[in-house]
Formats: sequence, structure tokens, C-alpha cells
Amino acid sequence: MRPSTAFFGLLVLFLTQLVSPAQAAAWSPGPAQYSVTETNDVPVTMADGTVIKADVLRPDARGTFPVLLAQTPYGRADLHEDLSYFVQRGYVAVISDVRGTGGSGGQWVPFAPIERQDGAALVRWAAALPGSDGNVGLNGGSYVDINQLTTAAAVGPGSPLKAIFPVVAGNDLYRDLAAMGGLPNAEFMPLWELLTGPRTVTQPVLDALNSGSPAALLAALAIELQHLGGLGAGTLPLLTGEFTCGEQAFDEDYWQSRNPANVLSDVVANGIPAYLVGGWNDLFQRGALMNYAALQNAWAGRPVTAPMAAGQTATSRYQLLMGPWYHDPTGAIDLHPIELAWYDHWLKGVDTGITDTTKPLHTNVFGTDKWVDTTTYPFTGPSSTTYYLGDGRTGTAPRSANDGTLTTSPPSGSGTDWITWTPTSSTCTRSTAQWLGGFLPNPACDTTNLDREHGPGSLVYTSAPLTQPSVLAGPITASISAQANTLDTMWVVTVTDVGPDGSSKPLTEGALIGSQRETDSARSWYSPDGKLLMPYHPYTRQSEKWVVPNEITRYDVEVFPTFAQLAAGHRIRVVLTTADTPHLTPTLTQLPRLLGGIYQVKTPASSITLPLAPLSAFTG
Repeated sequence: MRPSTAFFGLLVLFLTQLVSPAQAAAWSPGPAQYSVTETNDVPVTMADGTVIKADVLRPDARGTFPVLLAQTPYGRADLHEDLSYFVQRGYVAVISDVRGTGGSGGQWVPFAPIERQDGAALVRWAAALPGSDGNVGLNGGSYVDINQLTTAAAVGPGSPLKAIFPVVAGNDLYRDLAAMGGLPNAEFMPLWELLTGPRTVTQPVLDALNSGSPAALLAALAIELQHLGGLGAGTLPLLTGEFTCGEQAFDEDYWQSRNPANVLSDVVANGIPAYLVGGWNDLFQRGALMNYAALQNAWAGRPVTAPMAAGQTATSRYQLLMGPWYHDPTGAIDLHPIELAWYDHWLKGVDTGITDTTKPLHTNVFGTDKWVDTTTYPFTGPSSTTYYLGDGRTGTAPRSANDGTLTTSPPSGSGTDWITWTPTSSTCTRSTAQWLGGFLPNPACDTTNLDREHGPGSLVYTSAPLTQPSVLAGPITASISAQANTLDTMWVVTVTDVGPDGSSKPLTEGALIGSQRETDSARSWYSPDGKLLMPYHPYTRQSEKWVVPNEITRYDVEVFPTFAQLAAGHRIRVVLTTADTPHLTPTLTQLPRLLGGIYQVKTPASSITLPLAPLSAFTG
């Protein structure tokens, strides 16, 4: 992990704010103390007889040490360098292949519930290793992090597991990863499945060939047969089911059995503290905040699916660091010192000061170098302001078809803006980079939305200049009233920051397929004054309801949360499009109902609720 100079400075400032001067003098990450010894390909037998392979990294010293465990489908070797940082500072590290991947037996079915049982067994095994002091922590990012949460829920009370540190972990895998608004994620999911699934088949043989052992090669061929079964049982059904209206296309048993959201109360009941890391550009932009709110609510005895209450006391056992990065934060910030402070506190009993905070939600102000410490999500401080979509031209978007207005008072009269369904849109936008995990960023496109703001499949609504700096903080709902000539509609809503120079910087977006517009009011979030903050759509087969042609229909679109500062003189823009290429694509059954679609957006019956506040409303 190689942090930039700017972010390392922010990190040092962040840590010193968490730690009092006396404690700061008493604890620091410190240099490496030990060399690393490795024992590779250690077999661990699960309850059903499946053999999991693990590498064990130990300090080259006598004594006992806490253990850090990582469970990965991407290959153990990838994590050796990262985990060695902790081994050099007095930890044992265990890196295991998830069943059906690497050298482990079995079939890999992504996010399969049995992985949490494997995780609990590995925790117990790791706690009893020679050189272990009996205390275990979990480590890793992305898929490995999701396993952190589900393992922490499965270990039960009194477990050797003492702390977890999930980096960019999802909450609701259907909404956070597989789909947005009931529309399949056609950008990240197929690419991830096609890269990861076949690798589970090729990796054992490649590892055996590198070892040069004929016996290892024969053993690898036997594992290959099991892994091939995983392609048929896991990867291919997920890949095809998403787009052909299989069970993976709906938020039903398949995803519900895999969602970390459904087990977070068990994490708290088991007494496992968690330090979360999320990113405003991440795949799990929404999920990190939902995990934080759920853990805090469970600790407070409140429903995990509810919003945190204004003024709710937050515990430092559950913290979130929300930064400006994409899916891999390591190029922007060195997390090792924060991880070490967390593990040293919970696994070694060292007073590092990392829990000495009453404001455990630490967020970057998106687009700036500012950071804010606060407590609740949804954020306490913003007022939920309704902006109404209006017709007429503002002169700020000359290339758009309508160049409409965005006002806090409903425009007089009524109007109609016409928009057509288009199968594709410009790929030059932040969305493309975000849903590739940030692995192929395009700076020329990541900060502009202008190419999507013209054409028959786009409508633009722009506010007057802001009179003071404001922070757009929290979940957003766009409520679109429209009639269509088709049995379905497709809506993509992007919120941008418009500068005086005409630039349009994308901040966040949301989407909805019209046939999944049903809203569950019991699971939706509302502001204290009753405004809809975050609609909850069931996205099930039963909730699917075709659009009635030529009937005015309301669509409440969940727009993912942000925490972005807009300067005085800047404007807020809402962009409606009917495509988000390559991120979203309709399923094979949704597509025929969209073809030839012409929509009439009704103004000012259409609006967007934006949570706005000055930066001074938050604790810096």
C-alpha cells in the first residue's frame, strides 16, 4: 500500500484527532520487529469433509500472538505481502482459499451460505494453532470483507473472534452489487464472474506446475473436477440468471440468503466490534453506510433496517471511515496504521485511543480534502428540501433538449417534457469508472456528465446558483410522475454539481425499472417531517407490476447517498436519462416492454428531495 503524500497527511491528522496527546505519545504503529516464516498449503477439514487449504505466516520469534484470518476466492498469494505487515508487528496470519477456489476442495458458489460455517470453523482452528494466543481477528477487502461480516455472525457468543475490519463490504448484495433499481449490473457482475469463475479451475493446476511435484499435479487434477462442478453450480447460473429472469434477477431467496444485512444483528449479539471502510466512488457506496447504521441500531436495540434516530448515541465499537476512493482504497490511503490500532486495541488490549471518540462516523467531504466526524446515518443536520422539476430554459444547458428549471417552490401551471427510451447512453461519465471498480478510471470522463445531458433520451433540470456553500448529505429520492406508451419504463437519475464555467460534475445516481415501482412503506426511510428519503422496493416477482400505457404513474427512484460540498455560486442539476451504458441493461423479459418507449414527464408534479446543510452543521 503506497499512499499519496496528501492522503498520508490526512491520515496522520485523522489518527491524532482520535488519540489524545498522552495516548499518541504512548502508541504508534511502530516499525517491523519480526521476520516472517511461512507454512503453505496447510489442510483444514470442514464439517462436511471438504478440505480447505491455508497458508500460515508467523513471526520468527518465540511466544504467542493473536491471529488474523483472511478468506479469499482470489488466491492466497495475493494477500501475503499485505498480511506480512501485521506479522512483522506481532501477529500470526492465516490466509485460506474459499471452498471451491485455489487449492481448496469443493465447489465455489459465490457468497454461498456455507462459507460462513467454514469461516466459523477456521476461526476455531486458527485460535488453536501453535503460536496463537487464542485471539482472532478478521482481515481483507471486498469479497473477503463480506466473509468477515458473515463469519462474525456465525461464530456465536464467546468465540475466539474478537474484532473485524471490513474494507468496502456490501450490505444488500442485490441492491449494492447485482442490480440497481431492479436493472441488472451488466458492467461489473459479468466481468467479475468471467474472471473469477474460470480462475477457480485453472489456479490449482498452475500452482501444482509451479511446485514441480508430480504428486501435487495429480492432486490438483482431482480438485479440478470439483471446481469444474462449481462453474455449473455457481458461476454460470449467476451469470445467466441475472439477465434471463432466473432467481438471481429478483431479490428473493437467492440473494436474501447471502445478504450481510440479514445477519448484522448477530454480529452485535456475538460481541464482535467492527471498523468499516467505504468509498463514495465504491461499488458499495450505499452498503457501507447501511452496514454502519445497522450495527449502531443493533447495539442500541433498534431495528437494523431502520434509519438511525436523530440524536442517537453512537458507540465507538462500530466505526466507519468513508473516503473519496473507488473499490480499492489502497492507492489513496495507507490503512495499515488504522487497522493495527484497531487490532492492537481489541486483540492485544493496548490502549491505542482508536475507540476514544463519540463521533465514530468519519467521512470525507466528497470532492474536497475536508473530513467530518459525526454520529448518525442518515446524517443529522441537513434539512430535506424538495426541488420541483419545471419546464422552460435556464440557459445553463444549451445542448439539452429541455434545459429545465429546478426550484424549491412549485412552478405555476403544468408542463410536459418528452423523453424517449434509448438502448444506450454515453459511456463518458463517472458511472462507468465506478462500476468497473475504479480499475480503469478515465479522468477525462470521471468528473463530467455533459455527454449524457443531450439527445432524445435525456432531460436536464438546473437550480439557481446557491447563495452559500452547502453539503448534499445523505440518501436522496427522485419522484417522477410520467405517462408512457409502453408496458415498462426505465429511469436513471444523476445529480451533478454545475460550476459557473458550465461544468457538470456527477455526484451520485440511482435507477429504477418502472415495473418494480412498488414501494414498501414499512421498510422505506422518511425524514422527521414525513418526506421520503429512501424508498424500499421489494424487487420480487410478486412486486413486479407492468406499467399501464398512457396512465400517469409515479416512480420513486432511490438515488445513492453522497456527502458532497457545493460552493456558493454553483448549481444543482438533476439529469433524467433512460439508459446508463455500460452499467445497466434490462433483462431479456424487460427489454420487449421498453422498446419504442416515449415518456411524458409531468412538471411540476415531479420532484427530488435533497438533504442540504451548511458544512458548519457537522462536526469537523
